[in-house]
Amino acid sequence: MSRECYFTGKRTIFGRSISRRGKAKHLGGVGKKVTGISKRKFKPNIQKIRALIDGKVCRIKVSTRAIKMGLVQKPPKRDYKPAEKTAV
Repeated sequence: MSRECYFTGKRTIFGRSISRRGKAKHLGGVGKKVTGISKRKFKPNIQKIRALIDGKVCRIKVSTRAIKMGLVQKPPKRDYKPAEKTAV
């Protein structure tokens, strides 16, 4: 199972990080110079939660944006009570 949101389809995307040095021209410098370009990843905030899917409780990976938007329906709380022990 990849790092992908079940509802929104958000997943890791790739980009670049640009390192610069120098002072901007409008601040009185000679301009910014690019000193390096490196690859980087943009990872969404993915959480593993229990949710109701088609009437069944299952664990899915969901982005926090989907949780905030109300796309996730949480399962009801269990009302479990242990059986009483009978005296012999």
